[in-house]
Amino acid sequence: MTTKRLAVLTSGGDASGMNAAIRAIVRIALNQGIDVYAIYEGYQGMIDAGESIRKMTWDSVGGILHRGGTVIGTARCDDFRTREGRRTAAHNLLIHEIDNLIVIGGDGSLTGANIFRQEWPSLLGELVEMGKITQEVADKHANLTIVGLVGSIDNDMHGTDMTIGADTALHRITEAVDAISSTAASHQRTFVVKVMGRNCGYLALMSALATGADWVLIPESPPNIDNWQQKMVDDLKAGRKAGRRDSIVIIAEGAQDRDGNPIGSTEVTKVLEEQLGEEVRVTVLGHVQRGGNPSAFDRNLGTLMGSAAVDAVLAATPETEPQLICLRGNRIARRPLMECVERTKAVAEAISAHDYERAMDLRGSSFKAAFRTLRTLLRSLPHEALAGQKRLRLAVMNSGAPAPGMNTAIRAAVRIGLDKGHVIFGVTNGFQGLIDDTVTEMDWMSVNGWASMGGSELGANREIPSGRDFYAIARNLEKHGIQGLLIVGGWSAYQGAYQLYRERDNFPAFNIPIICLPASINNNLPGSELSIGADTALNNIVWAVDRIKQSAIALRRCFVVEVMGRHCGYLALMGGLATGAERVYLHEEGVTLRDLQADLDKLVTGFEHGKRLGLIIRNENANPIYTSDFVAALFEEEGGGLFDVRKTILGHVQQGGDPTPFDRIQSTTLASKCIEFLIENAQTESPMSAFIGLESGGIQIHNIEEMPKLIDEANQRPKKQWWLDLRAIAKILAQPAPQSQLDT
Repeated sequence: MTTKRLAVLTSGGDASGMNAAIRAIVRIALNQGIDVYAIYEGYQGMIDAGESIRKMTWDSVGGILHRGGTVIGTARCDDFRTREGRRTAAHNLLIHEIDNLIVIGGDGSLTGANIFRQEWPSLLGELVEMGKITQEVADKHANLTIVGLVGSIDNDMHGTDMTIGADTALHRITEAVDAISSTAASHQRTFVVKVMGRNCGYLALMSALATGADWVLIPESPPNIDNWQQKMVDDLKAGRKAGRRDSIVIIAEGAQDRDGNPIGSTEVTKVLEEQLGEEVRVTVLGHVQRGGNPSAFDRNLGTLMGSAAVDAVLAATPETEPQLICLRGNRIARRPLMECVERTKAVAEAISAHDYERAMDLRGSSFKAAFRTLRTLLRSLPHEALAGQKRLRLAVMNSGAPAPGMNTAIRAAVRIGLDKGHVIFGVTNGFQGLIDDTVTEMDWMSVNGWASMGGSELGANREIPSGRDFYAIARNLEKHGIQGLLIVGGWSAYQGAYQLYRERDNFPAFNIPIICLPASINNNLPGSELSIGADTALNNIVWAVDRIKQSAIALRRCFVVEVMGRHCGYLALMGGLATGAERVYLHEEGVTLRDLQADLDKLVTGFEHGKRLGLIIRNENANPIYTSDFVAALFEEEGGGLFDVRKTILGHVQQGGDPTPFDRIQSTTLASKCIEFLIENAQTESPMSAFIGLESGGIQIHNIEEMPKLIDEANQRPKKQWWLDLRAIAKILAQPAPQSQLDT
């Protein structure tokens, strides 16, 4: 039986995370017994052939996971736009007996791949007529399988929630704007920041949401008034009057007014300088948004999409239309490629036709909801309460260990609640603050600058109320007339909320809506697949491990890295997937002496064959006996002098730092939903207590009564953990080259 063969290429603009996809495609395919070829320099390499089409081995993709860009290159190719060029490309593929193609690129690259597939039978017919291939070869490779992955920082492809590279680009933008904000505040200055995105405002919209910018211009929803310049100036002046020391305006490169006239940074700068009477600085971020090491999210997204692409190739039949590998609600899925491309082009067409309502609809409900939320947060001061409006008195607090994104969530909740005309109170120091009555009314500027801040400005602790605490809490809730409570935090938040719910019959003050927003780096909370803070912790782990690997590779060294997570192995597994760790020890799987012996044997064999680096990641509670100290000492002793072993416990560095864009955006989105929940339930006779989270493809709210059914109380984690399904992929990618590859 002939071995199946596939080729992978990257085309169009580069995007961080492409290398993770290439690595996954090569190794997953080789593990399945498929021969893999890389086509260097995109479609141009397919036409040039020769050394541009290279057979890949397991080690061909070693050490590329952390690198930005694409190691197999990318190039624009006018020749492939011609039939003659595509015929040459088809011939070059057939020389290597390749009839499966995985293309990583944008909509233009994927459209080109679809045209290539449609023409494939006729191109083969022409090659037979020209005598370049035989009819037997044409019959054997009569069909071309196409699978697409979207590598684009713009996040402009319909059908997928995120494209490879978009999260890393957001990291670059938020880092830049955070830095600009500090110098802008020092000088009370205005900055105009222009970001990429072509006809898509995703990067501008989400970076404005994540950084607390003051104005944003995106192509899908231009200012709805003719004199938008004056409105922008008035809003920035009002912000300064309210107490802001800086003004940040973010412009998408495709920004335009209602008539389709481009809005550039030069025009905006000129207007602001003339009408604000101050210096205005411009920062055009340009290609810095594309470059650099990929974020943890993009490494894992590229890895999972690459694995799914190989599965799609294996599942394809001659009748299968080209597939696009997508991310839908935190799950990898397949969609018809051209359906997604056509819907993507429809957005650009709607913008060109000035049909902005349709453009926003095509971007999707989450895009529209984020834009609505941003418009509220951009305000200088909240709307005045409506005449005769019932003003609710709502409280917000943090509970549990600090998690990056807590401040972002509190900021969004306070401002959205105030803008809806309600009174918002902040409770300091968690449930202890409710007991001690450290409750303070919040105003709009109380949370100024909190969007980008790590830690917890309101304070937090793990205390859970019990006994006499309930009386004190009830008394203080009644004293302040609290009619709804948002608790942002981890296990103590959920347990405390559940205790208050159970005491309703004894304390009428607890008969108010209470909702928990998941914020824990451990990602171990029920009803939520991704807790606030976990993405930041994961990026902190990746940042540290990247540097550890750099120090180790020159010295023939193995590192045992211990990460947090308590009894949940999420950080360990996803950190291992993102850093290429050879072994991950999880509490969910446990560790046996047999495991340690097998892992030691693999390390010894690897170092005997020239290996220079070993990396083991261990969840802090993987095993009470086989600790990180034990594992490091065992490997050092039994390594026979082949390699050194060092132990690193990352500790609280995982909890620190400013929240990532993902955590900022997610916390803002969830906080908005929480405020809506409190307002709605506060006006019912039997208000609900609940917890919220991203689950099953969208935001879900669970009644707190369901909590005992969803949790493993002994280990303080959900009974169902979606990420455990990724263990098989992680193990395949991390294993050493199979014997067949070593023999080759």
